[in-house]
Amino acid sequence: MKNFEKIYNLYFEDVYRFILTLSQNKVLAEEITQETFFKALKNIDKFRGNCKIKVWLCQIAKNTYFSHQKHQKRYVYDEPPKLTDNNFESILYDREQAFEIHKALHCMDEPYKEVFTLRVFGELSFKQICEIFEKTESWARVTFYRAKQKIQNLMKGEQ
Repeated sequence: MKNFEKIYNLYFEDVYRFILTLSQNKVLAEEITQETFFKALKNIDKFRGNCKIKVWLCQIAKNTYFSHQKHQKRYVYDEPPKLTDNNFESILYDREQAFEIHKALHCMDEPYKEVFTLRVFGELSFKQICEIFEKTESWARVTFYRAKQKIQNLMKGEQ
């Protein structure tokens, strides 16, 4: 138990910041981080040691976050933004553009979809992405570049 306390103290902040970049919500990030460490404590005997403990924790956190998001979609309805003459076109453009990107992402295979999402929406560095996937930083950069190309091609095909 003392060893897990050490793990908790060493990596809590890293896992919290990782989830905060994905969620952009401090309360949710704290909740997901706590749940991550609870799951890690329950499953510490399943940690094989073939990656860094921080990477393992971030994978648990990422899966927990995405599961949470999946369940929330069933219950949460976004309020549309308040429209004025000044921001109507920009909101319409941004929302349509974002929707088109999400539609293109939906058609993509892994790991392109996840790498693009982590980089653009999660605002993670290539170094953080390569740690999550246990690949090189070059791999993360190339995968992101290819994902971006695929999205552009998909979006051109629809227009």
